Amino acid sequence: MNPREALVALNLLPDIGPVRVRNLLDKFGSATEILKAPEGALITVDKVGPKAAATIANWNKAIDLEGELTRIEKFGCTIITQEDETYPELLREIYDPPIVLYVRGELKPEDRHAIAMVGTRQSTLYGRQSAERIARQLAASGITVVSGGARGIDSFSHEGALQTAGRTIAVLGTGLDIVYPAENVQLYQRIAGQGAVITQFPFGRKGSKQSFPIRNRIVAGMTQGTIVVEANRSSGALITANLAAEGGRTVYAVPGRIDSPRSAGCHDLIKQGAQLCESAEDVLAEFSTLNFSGQQPDEKAGPMPSLSPAEQSVYNVLTHEEKQQDEIIRRSEVPAAQVSVALLQLEMKQLVNQHPGRLFTRAR
Repeated sequence: MNPREALVALNLLPDIGPVRVRNLLDKFGSATEILKAPEGALITVDKVGPKAAATIANWNKAIDLEGELTRIEKFGCTIITQEDETYPELLREIYDPPIVLYVRGELKPEDRHAIAMVGTRQSTLYGRQSAERIARQLAASGITVVSGGARGIDSFSHEGALQTAGRTIAVLGTGLDIVYPAENVQLYQRIAGQGAVITQFPFGRKGSKQSFPIRNRIVAGMTQGTIVVEANRSSGALITANLAAEGGRTVYAVPGRIDSPRSAGCHDLIKQGAQLCESAEDVLAEFSTLNFSGQQPDEKAGPMPSLSPAEQSVYNVLTHEEKQQDEIIRRSEVPAAQVSVALLQLEMKQLVNQHPGRLFTRAR
């Protein structure tokens, strides 16, 4: 048994969890050594009581490791551990990062620039349209959109990112072989082809009241901030927002109708200090000190990056004198929605500077 298979085995064991595994690794050095350890040695580890020690010592009687490894191979997914470079960087920083991640699709280095988008399953037309629009803008700007693959706001957030050929990641509260809700089977396939569908849960694990909050910590933990698009006061999306805040990540909330219960949770978050979010620009402005392209700014400008037709048209009308967005729309003859996205993309390429009052100039 290799160390990766041993970690899969530990992940299969009931009621062991990542915190106990971390303590065990500190003591024994590797997952394979943990599984070889006698019960008496296991029980000396912090947070490993008699029940957990007995479970680990008799692991081969409690789980079907060979069956799980066969299912992993047949399903065509990848197992990622914290030793792998592709394990999400920010996720390593939380208190209880998953022991392993089951991945369908591919995690990439650029996914470190990720924003979570969450909200109610019982969404309104306004909420769905807002989620799709903001996700589309974020993805077009090179941001990976992370959500939970659920009905409602989650699904439309993924859809918005997919529309721009951008990256999106769905984090499941079930095993990879269980599609919940069932109607999202094709959506999951598209996400896997353009990003990744991931989970910490083994095959066959159904969703429960416990598994979805566990999933939410991954959504919040692997992203730089969380946008709550639409949520009532009892929505699970608020759990994700709270986890993000506790982890020192920025929380955003999209305002809605003052008489809509589905916006009450968002309004509460804004009152509590969450950043108001009307578009992707609010998020990108907050992270203006970050370079989402992954390149460090350089005083000596490099080669001109490639531009889309809309970006080129917008760039052509800009000068080193400040221009309002309405003037840019008029002079470029590019539709308003495309101008907004083009300006975001040009900012990310360090070709445009935005100034107070929604004024824009060439950066070079």
